[in-house]
Amino acid sequence: MTKNEQISDRLKSILDAEAKAISEIPISENYSNAVNLIVEKVNRQGGKLVTSGMGKAGQIAMNIATTFCSTGTPAVFLHPSEAQHGDLGILQSNDVLLLLSNSGKTREILELVELAKALYADIPFIVITGDPDSPLAHAADLALFTGAAPEVCPLGLTPTTSTTMMTVIGDLLVVATMEAIGFTAADYAKRHHGGYLGHKSKEASKSANNNITI
Repeated sequence: MTKNEQISDRLKSILDAEAKAISEIPISENYSNAVNLIVEKVNRQGGKLVTSGMGKAGQIAMNIATTFCSTGTPAVFLHPSEAQHGDLGILQSNDVLLLLSNSGKTREILELVELAKALYADIPFIVITGDPDSPLAHAADLALFTGAAPEVCPLGLTPTTSTTMMTVIGDLLVVATMEAIGFTAADYAKRHHGGYLGHKSKEASKSANNNITI
């Protein structure tokens, strides 16, 4: 076997491992409850979704926030460290926190929960985590478990599989929320004016309108 063939085989095994991990994400009633909570607090009561995480999880949290924004659900990323230096003021009483921590023990996220509860005692929060028995999971209103598949990193340390799971779970929440609020291509076009997706959404909106019969 050539070196290139060895690399190809290894890449296929990584894909298989991540695909298997995705297929084994344990879907529970907490997912539908999380969607219902977001729709009620954000889309109906005028709050927003506030996502947060540290390191790689924070980057995923930021991506989830921007995806929610473009699909009709106001969302913002709050850096947990910056929250301690004034940015906590972004929170409002009707907001929902979506917190990402693979270990469920991230110090900055645990501190963010304390600070948020001190500001608004009843603010609900959802956590995406790899450990259902972690402090964050126990404290959360709703915990979404990734399945805790091992990282594909050969060291077993670098966030790889875990961040893939977080991204997929974010997609589940976004798509289910879009469907719950009846988000359309026309709605998308109003929020996404530039680039290829802006053009594509406008074309889809026109097509949908042309297909309406009276």
